[in-house]
Amino acid sequence: MSKKVWTDVDDYIVSSLFEADPILEAVLAANRDQGLPAIDVSPAQGKLLSLLVRISGARKVLEIGTLGGYSTIWMARGLPVGGKIVTLELEPHHAKVAHSNLERAGVPDKVELRIGPALQSLETLAAENAGPFDLIFIDADKPNNPNYLSWAMRLSRPGTVIICDNVIRDGTVLNDDGRDAYVEGARGAFSFIGGDKRLDGTAIQTVGAKGYDGFAIAIIE
Repeated sequence: MSKKVWTDVDDYIVSSLFEADPILEAVLAANRDQGLPAIDVSPAQGKLLSLLVRISGARKVLEIGTLGGYSTIWMARGLPVGGKIVTLELEPHHAKVAHSNLERAGVPDKVELRIGPALQSLETLAAENAGPFDLIFIDADKPNNPNYLSWAMRLSRPGTVIICDNVIRDGTVLNDDGRDAYVEGARGAFSFIGGDKRLDGTAIQTVGAKGYDGFAIAIIE
Protein backbone atom coordinates (compact mmCIF):
# COMPACT_ATOMS: atom_id res chain seq x y z
CA MET A 1 0.00 0.00 0.00
CA SER A 2 1.03 3.62 -0.52
CA LYS A 3 0.90 6.75 1.58
CA LYS A 4 -1.87 7.97 -0.74
CA VAL A 5 -4.04 5.03 0.33
CA TRP A 6 -3.24 5.68 3.98
CA THR A 7 -4.10 9.36 3.58
CA ASP A 8 -7.32 8.54 1.73
CA VAL A 9 -8.34 6.19 4.54
CA ASP A 10 -7.54 8.92 7.10
CA ASP A 11 -9.78 11.28 5.11
CA TYR A 12 -12.51 8.63 5.13
CA ILE A 13 -12.20 8.21 8.91
CA VAL A 14 -12.51 11.94 9.44
CA SER A 15 -15.43 12.40 7.03
CA SER A 16 -17.27 9.40 8.49
CA LEU A 17 -16.74 10.01 12.21
CA PHE A 18 -16.05 13.71 12.72
CA GLU A 19 -18.13 16.82 12.22
CA ALA A 20 -16.54 19.55 10.12
CA ASP A 21 -14.36 21.70 12.36
CA PRO A 22 -13.43 25.04 10.83
CA ILE A 23 -11.61 26.07 14.01
CA LEU A 24 -9.13 23.20 13.83
CA GLU A 25 -8.74 23.75 10.10
CA ALA A 26 -7.95 27.40 10.82
CA VAL A 27 -5.39 26.32 13.43
CA LEU A 28 -3.53 24.19 10.88
CA ALA A 29 -3.75 27.00 8.32
CA ALA A 30 -2.30 29.46 10.84
CA ASN A 31 0.56 27.07 11.56
CA ARG A 32 1.35 26.84 7.85
CA ASP A 33 1.08 30.59 7.35
CA GLN A 34 3.47 31.22 10.23
CA GLY A 35 6.06 28.81 8.87
CA LEU A 36 5.75 26.12 11.53
CA PRO A 37 6.91 22.65 10.46
CA ALA A 38 4.06 20.39 9.35
CA ILE A 39 4.58 17.86 12.12
CA ASP A 40 1.28 18.20 13.97
CA VAL A 41 -0.58 15.01 14.78
CA SER A 42 -3.24 14.08 12.25
CA PRO A 43 -6.93 14.78 13.00
CA ALA A 44 -7.51 11.09 13.71
CA GLN A 45 -4.54 11.04 16.08
CA GLY A 46 -5.72 14.25 17.73
CA LYS A 47 -9.12 12.69 18.35
CA LEU A 48 -7.39 9.64 19.82
CA LEU A 49 -5.54 11.89 22.27
CA SER A 50 -8.80 13.59 23.21
CA LEU A 51 -10.46 10.22 23.79
CA LEU A 52 -7.53 8.99 25.88
CA VAL A 53 -7.88 12.05 28.10
CA ARG A 54 -11.56 11.22 28.55
CA ILE A 55 -11.08 7.46 28.96
CA SER A 56 -8.39 7.96 31.62
CA GLY A 57 -10.49 10.54 33.46
CA ALA A 58 -7.55 12.94 33.36
CA ARG A 59 -7.96 16.35 34.96
CA LYS A 60 -4.28 17.40 34.83
CA VAL A 61 -2.36 16.88 31.59
CA LEU A 62 1.28 17.60 30.80
CA GLU A 63 2.33 18.05 27.18
CA ILE A 64 6.00 18.19 26.26
CA GLY A 65 6.17 19.89 22.86
CA THR A 66 3.43 22.39 21.96
CA LEU A 67 4.33 23.48 18.43
CA GLY A 68 1.24 25.45 17.29
CA GLY A 69 -1.11 23.99 19.88
CA TYR A 70 -3.05 21.63 17.60
CA SER A 71 -2.68 18.56 19.83
CA THR A 72 -3.08 20.81 22.88
CA ILE A 73 -6.52 21.87 21.67
CA TRP A 74 -7.59 18.29 21.03
CA MET A 75 -6.62 17.29 24.58
CA ALA A 76 -8.14 20.41 26.10
CA ARG A 77 -11.43 19.48 24.49
CA GLY A 78 -11.29 16.12 26.27
CA LEU A 79 -10.85 17.66 29.71
CA PRO A 80 -13.72 18.02 32.17
CA VAL A 81 -14.72 21.38 33.60
CA GLY A 82 -11.86 22.60 35.77
CA GLY A 83 -9.29 20.46 33.93
CA LYS A 84 -5.92 21.90 33.00
CA ILE A 85 -3.05 21.29 30.56
CA VAL A 86 0.49 22.48 31.15
CA THR A 87 2.25 22.52 27.78
CA LEU A 88 5.95 23.17 27.21
CA GLU A 89 7.42 24.82 24.10
CA LEU A 90 11.01 25.78 23.36
CA GLU A 91 10.53 28.25 20.51
CA PRO A 92 8.99 31.67 21.36
CA HIS A 93 7.58 32.02 17.82
CA HIS A 94 5.85 28.66 18.05
CA ALA A 95 4.49 29.60 21.46
CA LYS A 96 3.13 32.89 20.09
CA VAL A 97 1.30 31.04 17.32
CA ALA A 98 0.03 28.48 19.81
CA HIS A 99 -1.29 31.18 22.11
CA SER A 100 -3.25 32.71 19.24
CA ASN A 101 -4.59 29.28 18.28
CA LEU A 102 -5.67 28.52 21.84
CA GLU A 103 -7.58 31.80 21.88
CA ARG A 104 -9.13 30.91 18.50
CA ALA A 105 -10.28 27.56 19.87
CA GLY A 106 -11.70 29.07 23.05
CA VAL A 107 -9.56 27.00 25.44
CA PRO A 108 -6.95 29.42 26.86
CA ASP A 109 -8.43 29.06 30.35
CA LYS A 110 -7.62 25.33 30.24
CA VAL A 111 -4.01 25.71 29.13
CA GLU A 112 -0.85 26.99 30.78
CA LEU A 113 1.86 27.49 28.16
CA ARG A 114 5.45 27.63 29.39
CA ILE A 115 8.29 28.75 27.12
CA GLY A 116 11.86 27.52 27.34
CA PRO A 117 13.92 24.32 27.21
CA ALA A 118 11.62 21.52 28.32
CA LEU A 119 14.11 19.93 30.69
CA GLN A 120 14.40 23.22 32.56
CA SER A 121 10.62 23.66 32.59
CA LEU A 122 10.20 20.12 33.93
CA GLU A 123 12.69 20.79 36.70
CA THR A 124 10.73 23.93 37.58
CA LEU A 125 7.43 22.03 37.62
CA ALA A 126 8.94 19.48 39.99
CA ALA A 127 10.25 22.25 42.27
CA GLU A 128 6.77 23.76 42.29
CA ASN A 129 5.20 20.40 43.19
CA ALA A 130 3.01 20.84 40.11
CA GLY A 131 2.33 17.13 39.80
CA PRO A 132 1.08 14.57 39.80
CA PHE A 133 -0.30 14.70 36.28
CA ASP A 134 -2.91 12.21 35.14
CA LEU A 135 -1.78 12.00 31.51
CA ILE A 136 1.54 13.00 29.95
CA PHE A 137 2.05 13.39 26.18
CA ILE A 138 5.65 13.50 24.98
CA ASP A 139 6.11 14.92 21.47
CA ALA A 140 9.27 17.02 21.49
CA ASP A 141 12.93 16.55 20.46
CA LYS A 142 13.23 12.78 20.14
CA PRO A 143 16.82 12.31 21.40
CA ASN A 144 15.62 13.47 24.82
CA ASN A 145 12.85 10.86 25.09
CA PRO A 146 14.57 8.99 27.95
CA ASN A 147 15.08 12.25 29.85
CA TYR A 148 11.46 13.27 29.33
CA LEU A 149 10.27 9.86 30.46
CA SER A 150 12.44 10.13 33.57
CA TRP A 151 10.82 13.46 34.44
CA ALA A 152 7.40 12.06 33.59
CA MET A 153 7.91 9.41 36.27
CA ARG A 154 8.72 12.09 38.82
CA LEU A 155 5.64 14.11 37.90
CA SER A 156 3.16 11.24 37.91
CA ARG A 157 1.31 8.81 40.17
CA PRO A 158 0.09 5.21 39.95
CA GLY A 159 -2.45 5.23 37.14
CA THR A 160 -0.86 8.05 35.15
CA VAL A 161 -0.96 7.42 31.40
CA ILE A 162 2.19 8.27 29.42
CA ILE A 163 2.11 8.58 25.62
CA CYS A 164 5.27 9.02 23.55
CA ASP A 165 4.85 9.94 19.88
CA ASN A 166 6.95 9.05 16.81
CA VAL A 167 8.54 5.86 18.14
CA ILE A 168 8.39 3.76 14.94
CA ARG A 169 9.84 6.22 12.44
CA ASP A 170 9.11 4.33 9.21
CA GLY A 171 10.45 1.17 10.84
CA THR A 172 13.91 2.62 11.39
CA VAL A 173 13.46 1.95 15.12
CA LEU A 174 14.94 -1.46 14.21
CA ASN A 175 18.26 0.18 13.33
CA ASP A 176 20.76 -0.22 16.15
CA ASP A 177 23.83 1.33 14.58
CA GLY A 178 23.58 4.50 16.68
CA ARG A 179 23.98 6.81 13.69
CA ASP A 180 20.61 8.59 13.91
CA ALA A 181 19.87 10.47 17.14
CA TYR A 182 16.13 10.45 16.40
CA VAL A 183 16.10 6.67 15.98
CA GLU A 184 18.16 6.35 19.14
CA GLY A 185 15.57 8.49 20.92
CA ALA A 186 12.82 6.15 19.76
CA ARG A 187 14.80 3.12 20.89
CA GLY A 188 15.50 4.90 24.15
CA ALA A 189 11.77 5.21 24.78
CA PHE A 190 11.34 1.46 24.29
CA SER A 191 14.31 0.71 26.55
CA PHE A 192 13.02 3.01 29.27
CA ILE A 193 9.45 1.69 29.25
CA GLY A 194 10.55 -1.93 28.94
CA GLY A 195 13.17 -1.57 31.64
CA ASP A 196 11.14 0.15 34.37
CA LYS A 197 9.03 -2.34 36.31
CA ARG A 198 6.73 0.48 37.43
CA LEU A 199 5.52 0.82 33.83
CA ASP A 200 3.19 -1.45 31.88
CA GLY A 201 3.30 -0.45 28.23
CA THR A 202 2.92 -1.28 24.60
CA ALA A 203 3.29 0.45 21.25
CA ILE A 204 0.86 0.95 18.39
CA GLN A 205 2.10 1.16 14.81
CA THR A 206 0.16 3.73 12.79
CA VAL A 207 -0.20 4.52 9.10
CA GLY A 208 -2.08 7.49 7.70
CA ALA A 209 -1.65 11.07 6.60
CA LYS A 210 1.52 11.28 8.74
CA GLY A 211 3.09 8.22 7.08
CA TYR A 212 4.29 5.16 8.99
CA ASP A 213 4.97 5.77 12.66
CA GLY A 214 3.45 4.99 16.03
CA PHE A 215 2.85 5.73 19.70
CA ALA A 216 4.25 4.10 22.82
CA ILE A 217 1.62 4.02 25.56
CA ALA A 218 2.25 3.07 29.19
CA ILE A 219 0.54 3.25 32.54
CA ILE A 220 2.26 3.60 35.88
CA GLU A 221 1.39 0.73 38.19
